[in-house]
Amino acid sequence: MQKWLFKVLVCSVNAFILAWILPGISIVDFFTAIWVAIILSLLDAFVKPLFILLTLPATILTLGLFLFVINAGIILLDAHFVHGFKVDNFWYALLFGGLLSFFNSLVYKNAFPGKKDKTQGPQA
Repeated sequence: MQKWLFKVLVCSVNAFILAWILPGISIVDFFTAIWVAIILSLLDAFVKPLFILLTLPATILTLGLFLFVINAGIILLDAHFVHGFKVDNFWYALLFGGLLSFFNSLVYKNAFPGKKDKTQGPQA
């Protein structure tokens, strides 16, 4: 639970910063950014797997690139549910989703480093 709350907080900060930078995305305040992150995590957990399953042929045909379209669709769906979060069009949703995923993974990688293999000797 604590790790999920940290991820929601990190996603909120990243979404708020990206909304400030990208002209086609707007988030009215940080409290709205927290709601964006919470709803986004719920959509990613429950709706995204269903979308992936339903669009599996397109995903296979495009060698996985259709997952970016699904991600943008999830962002647009999130904007529909959260008042105060506005996405102008599909292309901004695609850019926002890609950048948000990149920056979230960058922060998670540094915050939760993987366990090092202790079977090997000291690294030079």
